[in-house]
Amino acid sequence: MPKNKKRNTPHRGGSGGGGSGAAAATAATAGGQHRNVQPFSDEDASIETMSHCSGYSDPSSFAEDGPEVLDEEGTQEDLEYKLKGFIDLTLDKSAKTRQAALEGIKNALASKMLYEFILERRMTLTDSIERCLKKGKGDEQRAAAALASVLCIQLGPGIESEEVLKTLGPILKKIICDGTASIQARQTCATCFGVCCFIATDDITELYSTLQCLENIFTKSYLKEKDTNVICSTPNTALHISSLLAWTLLLTICPINEVKKKLEVHFHKLPSLLSSDDVNMRIAAGESLALLFELARGMESDFFCEDMESLTQILRTLATDGNKHRAKVDKRKQRSVFRDILRAVEERDFPTETVKFGPERMYIDCWVKKHTYDTFKEILGSGMQYHLQSNEFLRNVFELGPPVMLDAAALKTMKISRFERHLYNSAAFKARTKARSKCRDKRADVGEFF
Repeated sequence: MPKNKKRNTPHRGGSGGGGSGAAAATAATAGGQHRNVQPFSDEDASIETMSHCSGYSDPSSFAEDGPEVLDEEGTQEDLEYKLKGFIDLTLDKSAKTRQAALEGIKNALASKMLYEFILERRMTLTDSIERCLKKGKGDEQRAAAALASVLCIQLGPGIESEEVLKTLGPILKKIICDGTASIQARQTCATCFGVCCFIATDDITELYSTLQCLENIFTKSYLKEKDTNVICSTPNTALHISSLLAWTLLLTICPINEVKKKLEVHFHKLPSLLSSDDVNMRIAAGESLALLFELARGMESDFFCEDMESLTQILRTLATDGNKHRAKVDKRKQRSVFRDILRAVEERDFPTETVKFGPERMYIDCWVKKHTYDTFKEILGSGMQYHLQSNEFLRNVFELGPPVMLDAAALKTMKISRFERHLYNSAAFKARTKARSKCRDKRADVGEFF
């Protein structure tokens, strides 16, 4: 966080689950000491070993079951015991075991607040992440970067998260710029670098340096003079999208003078990304443009874009896109998003969204808030609602105030059992199916009439 912002004040706006290596972590962790257990082989393992090693849960269970199961089926001590085992496994010889351990820790931290536990082991976790980023490849680097993001979210602004960023920042930057590294790893590192800087940095020059690093990546997708009117996607497009979104997030906490400089440089180049043949790039560019308009109008209420007419025409075309060569799902998603973007650019309007979590609700009423929410939702997944209730950092970002204290009786009435959720979802599915059937019947009647 830049020096011009106090540490305890809110910001302006306010992925990986257990994979194929999950079984590896389970198999490698016997009930006894780790040093007495042979690491789970990448190629093979006996059924006897797998059945014997049941001391720890499958890391993926944290993502699937969330905090409710942790509260119901195990005590805090049980959870911490499992996490200690996963932390030990980040030193395992098997890459799959290390990856599964990283994902298990990440899923646990995403679904439950464990501030005191990780504060005591912050240096150990940081060292493990650093080692996996340096020596690991592909999926292991991706899992390590994802864990680093959640670690900083748990720690919040402060000396501890600053130390994490100071240690990992140079390594993340190196991987992002390394053309030989896995695209998925570089993509997750770009998101991690932006999020950790958003949370932890207290140096304005470090913020600008991170912005420049991300900028150097996504600007490679800009339309060149020699190019045609369409930007063809490449294997690096996903990396460019993540870099653009992370850059946009950091722009929301920049001083006004820096925002003005970035607007002058990018306002006329960013619309070229709307011609990309990748739907996710078009959407990312459109939402970034809407956010830039919002920031510009916040500084100057009478802000005017010289190419406003051509830009609105492009946005209107994307909002009503009916090209047959594009997938129906992509067209539906694109039209929905660009209708909102067009309203924001033309009418300065934003469709307010409501997010409910526990007994509280939050209103997302601007693009800055929406982009910030979407970024953290992408990282925390289903744990986002839990963190909105309990995480002081996120509550400060979204201006929610101190966490609401609820007694045990109130919490019990709020919980819905898995069976009740199943019944609710089944009823909703039947209702949707019935509505669709009626709609089809009406269309059939109209067709027969004509």
